[in-house]
Amino acid sequence: MSILRAGLRIATAAVVLAGLAVAVPQASAADRPVVKVSAEADPITRALVQADPAAAAVAATYCGSGYELSKGIPLPLGTDPGMRLGTLFAYENGGNGCVVLDNNMGKAQYMYLQICKLGGTSCDTDTGNYSQYAGPVYVSSFSCAPVTAKMGSSSSSLYINYKSDYVFPCG
Repeated sequence: MSILRAGLRIATAAVVLAGLAVAVPQASAADRPVVKVSAEADPITRALVQADPAAAAVAATYCGSGYELSKGIPLPLGTDPGMRLGTLFAYENGGNGCVVLDNNMGKAQYMYLQICKLGGTSCDTDTGNYSQYAGPVYVSSFSCAPVTAKMGSSSSSLYINYKSDYVFPCG
């Protein structure tokens, strides 16, 4: 009888372990952050999300629920995405826009982020020394919204000084 019990215990343990092996990968996949990417997102944005989906998803959580990524810009411009110092993420939700500047340096840096309505009115700005993100900054009626993103060791020593007449599409 004891051989039968030992065999049953081994069989039960095997079933439990097999169940965990199936359940654990599903649970960890469900726990991974996911960002919704706009259908109009360009190839650079899609490549950034594919290379580091967690960064894009975390930045989206700063904007709030319902935002989808419309543009990701590795900074400084022209830098190999793997060598970037910062990443500008632009998200949209209906008629509202949200921008976050991701610090890819791994240490606190001076960061400045601003977005305005078309014509330079109604600006939202975030500035300070941050180790992870500047922003979020928001704009309603985000079409053609001008964006400024700066990062450096100080406000007078910048290695990112990005300005775009618009980061969201016009129209």
